[in-house]
Amino acid sequence: MIDLSVKIGGLKFANPILTASGTFGSGEEFSHFFDLNHLGGIVSKAVTPEPRIGNPSPRIAETPCGMLNSIGLTNAGVKQFVKEKLPFLQSLETKVIVNVAGKTIDDFSTVIKNIEDAGGVDGYEINISCPNVKEGGMAFGVDPIITGKITGQTRNATDKCLIVKLSPNVTSISDIAIAAENEGADGLSVINTLVGMAVDVNTKRPKLATVKGGLSGPAIKPVAIAKVFEVVNAVKIPVIGVGGIMELNDVLEFLITGATAIQVGTANFVSPQISEQLVFDLKNYCQKNSIQTMADIIGSLKI
Repeated sequence: MIDLSVKIGGLKFANPILTASGTFGSGEEFSHFFDLNHLGGIVSKAVTPEPRIGNPSPRIAETPCGMLNSIGLTNAGVKQFVKEKLPFLQSLETKVIVNVAGKTIDDFSTVIKNIEDAGGVDGYEINISCPNVKEGGMAFGVDPIITGKITGQTRNATDKCLIVKLSPNVTSISDIAIAAENEGADGLSVINTLVGMAVDVNTKRPKLATVKGGLSGPAIKPVAIAKVFEVVNAVKIPVIGVGGIMELNDVLEFLITGATAIQVGTANFVSPQISEQLVFDLKNYCQKNSIQTMADIIGSLKI
């Protein structure tokens, strides 16, 4: 029997295929395409303390080998999440990770405490790419000290699996990773979107209402793999590879580089069944190559 399972902190995932926050809703939206329990885990859309309308349209633009988005963390707030989205997530057998966002350091633990009271999730992914309103809009994740404070506070708010999602838009992603590890993170998601921009040459206007947005898709995969390599060699906790995964070889690249698991993002918009397909593809690959466990692949990079 092939064992596809992986562990992050004390949490065991049936396989290393997870979905990326913001690309899979709260799971229910994809439930009529395939059995979500085939996945290693689901990472929900970001949840904030209060409802957020998000940014004005247009807020999505296609680019060569990718897409730009500036959604603005649109969500109904944690209270509505608990009331409307959590019951479905609680019914799943697969692992459920809730992405948490906020405008202040305290917002993150506020969201977690509300969900902890309701129960039924397996862990949290902390989105430190959010702008810190008390610091003039600077993203939390560009400062190791602030990253450490958020990680420490959220660690104190839960004993469940705690994952910190890192931004590539920093001087040293290793410094941010180490700060999160030191304050109790169980794992790190690497990477969030790159800052990008596109212009309509006919109107001479930006294609996004916010001018700049987050670039995702195959175009960022080489950057993501390089950042995973850097972080894997800087910390001892598991790393989840995120960025441009479209097919099995992409999954294998991240795992070989040292990622313990991966998240599928933009590909979900292209093919709603892709995450499940990657689970089957990975299992078939292991069978054909006599691979018994993920440990035989993870970190097998030869330099």
